[in-house]
Amino acid sequence: MKILMIAPQPFFQPRGTPFSVLHRLRALSKLGHKIDLLTYHLGDDIEISGVSIHRIPRIPFVKKIAIGPSKRKILLDLFLMWKTRQMVRRGGYDLMHSHEEAGFWSAYFAKKYRVLHLYDMHSSLPQQLSNFRFTTSSLLKKMFETLEAYTINSAQAVITICPELHDYVADLFPQKFNRLIENVADNSSVFKNKVDQDKVRAQVRTNGELAILYTGTFEPYQGIDILIDASTDIISSQPGVRFILVGGKPEQVEHYRKRTRDLSVDEHFVFTGSVPPEEVPVYIQHSDVLVSPRLEGNNTPLKIYSYLRSGKPIVATNHLTHTQVLNPDVAVLTDCTPDAFGQGLLDVLQDSALGKKLSDNARELAREKYSYETYLQKTKELIDYLETQLKARG
Repeated sequence: MKILMIAPQPFFQPRGTPFSVLHRLRALSKLGHKIDLLTYHLGDDIEISGVSIHRIPRIPFVKKIAIGPSKRKILLDLFLMWKTRQMVRRGGYDLMHSHEEAGFWSAYFAKKYRVLHLYDMHSSLPQQLSNFRFTTSSLLKKMFETLEAYTINSAQAVITICPELHDYVADLFPQKFNRLIENVADNSSVFKNKVDQDKVRAQVRTNGELAILYTGTFEPYQGIDILIDASTDIISSQPGVRFILVGGKPEQVEHYRKRTRDLSVDEHFVFTGSVPPEEVPVYIQHSDVLVSPRLEGNNTPLKIYSYLRSGKPIVATNHLTHTQVLNPDVAVLTDCTPDAFGQGLLDVLQDSALGKKLSDNARELAREKYSYETYLQKTKELIDYLETQLKARG
């Protein structure tokens, strides 16, 4: 198939949805399809066989874009919508594959120009308005709910990335072809630049400390406050512990550095800031416990799948975003409070047998349910279905 993929994201930058877009592109390429990716002017080009990257015009005063809804994103989306129309009008596409809010206008253009539409649903966009505290307007939320329903209803197929989203679509649109494809792909299989192992090892531990690792963005919903607040009790019981926080924008890192100083625990914390994607697996390799204190959302963080494969024990909050993948056999799941999270970490730090049992079970779960082979097979089945729809159209 010849596919026009529309991603309203900075591509490529190392964060959630761009990673998902990257692995969708690689899977479709492996399956022999040709893809034109239309995306923002921001981000680095990545060479993938069969993929051509097209960008909106450069907007000089927009040099970065925050995660989640924003006024800048609305501006960039207007340019993306305009260029989507230009490209699809030229014809020749069998399928439009839209991500996130690009589904809103792709649904219209796909119908107008008689092209199949696949909607890649990474989250519920009306819910994002609340999670990112973008608006309190009930009218705007209702408008997004209407647009989301229109997009799902008109698409020939929908990809959902976690069980909660899959069930949400299945309940509202039971006749829709709705394929659950979790973001299980391993980023280290793409980024293979040489990593300075000694530098990473020195950041993780210098004197035999037990290393607790967080990787990801530093947005408020990630619950980093819980981790920092929990650290005081952990350090009292386990003085030889070090917290490694990988990720975050400079201003976010400085905010949390100040918080550790205020609590007089800053000597036990290392903030790396954003690192190249190929370094993250090395940080995981040299750490003892992996954490995810997330508080909000219903989509499973991408890091959870790499955590499962790691052979390291996991401590996470007992929140839907985690529990649709994790269970007490593969991770310590705690209430969303510093006291509970701290105790969960101490349970693992002080009981090596528990840590080994959890990590062994986690690896087995990853092998059985969340392998790349499964990811690729699900993608193939989805595209096979769309090809039958294309043939039926004549």
